[in-house]
Amino acid sequence: MTAYRLLTLVIVVAHFGFLAYLVAGGFLAWRWPRSIVLHVAAAVWGTTVLFVPLVCPLTWAEEWSRQRAGEPAPQGGFIDRYVEGVLYPERFTLAVQVLVALVVLGSWAGLALRRRRAGQPSAATARP
Repeated sequence: MTAYRLLTLVIVVAHFGFLAYLVAGGFLAWRWPRSIVLHVAAAVWGTTVLFVPLVCPLTWAEEWSRQRAGEPAPQGGFIDRYVEGVLYPERFTLAVQVLVALVVLGSWAGLALRRRRAGQPSAATARP
């Protein structure tokens, strides 16, 4: 395996890692509350690239490393190549996007509830 092919593999794995963090990172903030800032930034980026024609830096890096490895430039974005039609049928794209948004918002709501409860004394420790 050439160095550029290995680099391409590392970039693809990192991209999947970013997508996993985008979906589940809000739940990590339940354990590490300060990480919510990074998760909000990831969610903003993920939402932005859905509506604004931007090229993700990881997609750009993958294309660059594939070309250096002598492979043709891939067509479409990362989601188009590796997720839609692979993990779920393309006709469910909107449903999956809504589900991801609900999971993210639900994780944030859960974090808010946990913070709220942490600030209130529990019934066992409250004094009359």
